[in-house]
Amino acid sequence: MAQKIAVLHTSFVFVSVEPVINDLIGELIPDAEVMHFVDSDVLATVVREQGISKSSEDRMVHLAQAAEAAGADIIFSACSSLGPALDVAAQAVDTPVVKVDEEMARRAALGGKRIGVLATVPTTLGPTSDLILLKARELERDVEVEQRLAAGAFDVLMGGDREKHDALVTEQAVSLAESVDIIVLAQASMSRLAGVLAERTGLEVLSSPRMGVEYLAERVAALQK
Repeated sequence: MAQKIAVLHTSFVFVSVEPVINDLIGELIPDAEVMHFVDSDVLATVVREQGISKSSEDRMVHLAQAAEAAGADIIFSACSSLGPALDVAAQAVDTPVVKVDEEMARRAALGGKRIGVLATVPTTLGPTSDLILLKARELERDVEVEQRLAAGAFDVLMGGDREKHDALVTEQAVSLAESVDIIVLAQASMSRLAGVLAERTGLEVLSSPRMGVEYLAERVAALQK
């Protein structure tokens, strides 16, 4: 029987702008039934409030509860900025929850001692950095994290200007590469640039969608046993 995967979205970026997560699930878990649950304003609220409020946390809990009520076998969060809220949501449901950047953070902690975290939304920097440091502690690795923001890039991407978005991200990646061993792209919306940025910087560049969906596929397979 096909497993039901509920994907939680905090903006329309992966619904209408960058369908990378849908594509990867189709490639890696082709038999799955996919449901989408979208709160299209909660990421904007977190950016506006410069952090995750109790109200925003509650909204993610409600999304997860809606997914569970719809019969999801597993919940996949597509948003890195709301990672801490997903930890709370995971406690409110019995359905297993997987975060898009979970596996990327683990590989970053294994792959470098000076880890650069590059984001286009300022509120993603803290949660991604904290997740990498958590994975490093679990792995008993001593790492340093340097954060870098490509300011304004997410807004221009949502406005449809991919070229300007890519230029802003590339500029910051090249600068960041001067002081780190490995670069982590904190948002899945940056993932299609990973190869280009690796070539431009000469460093390993990690992005979450494929790693996240590969890990999701492992979890789905385990449910079927």
